[in-house]
Formats: sequence, C-alpha cells, structure tokens
Amino acid sequence: MQLYALCDHETLKAKKLSLEAFVGLCRKHDATVIQYRNKSSDLNNVKNTLIALRQLWNGILIVNDAVSLTPFCDGVHLGQEDVQAIDTDVNCAVAQIRERIGNDKWLGISTHNKEEILCANRLDINYIGLGAYRNTSTKHVGTILGDTLDTLAQLSTHDVAAIGGVRFDDEFEHVAYRVIGSALYDH
Repeated sequence: MQLYALCDHETLKAKKLSLEAFVGLCRKHDATVIQYRNKSSDLNNVKNTLIALRQLWNGILIVNDAVSLTPFCDGVHLGQEDVQAIDTDVNCAVAQIRERIGNDKWLGISTHNKEEILCANRLDINYIGLGAYRNTSTKHVGTILGDTLDTLAQLSTHDVAAIGGVRFDDEFEHVAYRVIGSALYDH
C-alpha cells in the first residue's frame, strides 16, 4: 500500500510546519503522492504554494478542488459536492473536468458508500477516495465507515485511497493508497 500524504494548509499553520519540513516527512515515509488542500486562501496563493511544492517534490502532486490549477500539478481531487457544483449529472461533470484537464492529469473523486462507488466505476477517473475510515481532526466527517471500508473498496474498478483518520498502522486488503493527514505530522 502506497502513502498518499495530505498537505493541509490549516494543519501546517497549526503545527508551525514549513512546506520543506512537510516534504521531508513525506520523503521519510516514502510517500508517492501529495495532495495540497487549502480551503481558506485565494487561488493565487494556492497556485504559488503548488509552484513551491513542485520545486520541492518530484512525486505526484494533486490539488484539492481547484480544477483551474491543474497546470501547476499532476491532477485534482474533488468531493461529491464539488462535482455536483459543476453539473448535477456526475457523468457530464466528469466529462467537463476531463475535457478541461486532459487525459494526462489525475482525477480523483471522494466516495462514501456503495452507490457512489458504483457510480464512480462508470467514470473516467484515476482513483476514488473512500471514507471516512474514522474521525479526523482536519475535516468534518459525516459518515464513518470503519472496518466496512475495505469491503466497500473491493467494489471499485479504480484504485482506492482510504481517507479520513487513517494511520500508518492501518491495514487494508483492497486499498492502493493510505491517505495520511494529521497522523503524518505526529509520526
């Protein structure tokens, strides 16, 4: 299982951790993907941070929500609400996103249940985020999947990234990526 590191702007500030130190933690733990999430800054600040991260990180770099910023990274991850905001028909929304970002960029979508996974199976995406596995301090969680996450993961035709309160010692049989957020800072 590969490590997918969540670089959350608010958590970096709270922990007083620089981008350089964060990338150092990612290297120490052999991360393959970094997702940058910043819900409080404008797009220009997010863009500048992506540029700075790209200078520090040769691995896969994903931006959260900001489809327009994919020229500065390797792809985008969207929540269900973000996809619905583009078009209420998820197939049309993903087609519009794919047209905008191209086929060489990663596209990931969060899922929380069997229905969303089965819908995602029909979409032109690279992976799904599935969760939340347990409560997390970096984001409000509506649904906790717990041990059912791995069972649901086997329904996906895409790679699965386990999200939400995942720790280094969590083991999954049907998950490609263990998404580590706040646990990365304390490990």
